[in-house]
Amino acid sequence: MTSAVEVWYGPDDRPLEHLVQTYDRAKRYIFVAVYGLTSPLTVKALVGAKKRGVDVRVLTDRQRLNDPKQKTALSALREAGIPIKINRHDALMHLKQVVIDDEVNTNGSMNQTTSGNRYNDERLDVIRDHAITVKAREKFLSLWKDQERFQDWK
Repeated sequence: MTSAVEVWYGPDDRPLEHLVQTYDRAKRYIFVAVYGLTSPLTVKALVGAKKRGVDVRVLTDRQRLNDPKQKTALSALREAGIPIKINRHDALMHLKQVVIDDEVNTNGSMNQTTSGNRYNDERLDVIRDHAITVKAREKFLSLWKDQERFQDWK
């Protein structure tokens, strides 16, 4: 299998719009670990994926719940049946990673916010490599299962 990396820079490339297109193609799962998630584009795409039967999970930072936009976005995801976990530990959950279908994983500086897409200087790497993506999935799931460091957001 060949590897490929796409690099998108904000604000010029509108990286979040490329990420949402990737969400729209997901068939089995989308695992999101992100510090900031406020974008209506993201919420709409993740809810749409959930409605298509995709296993969608979100891991984020509890301090970001103080942001009304983040709380609104996460509430909409939760209402759609998407499970959300937040960190218990005092350090930040500062990842900006998405893993999709053992085929695609992303990383970079971009939070999934309107500012991250339209205004900030950001980078989003979209990596299409099975081995790297499996490793990213395994890391996400180890965090997801770590009950000492993460808890359900209710």
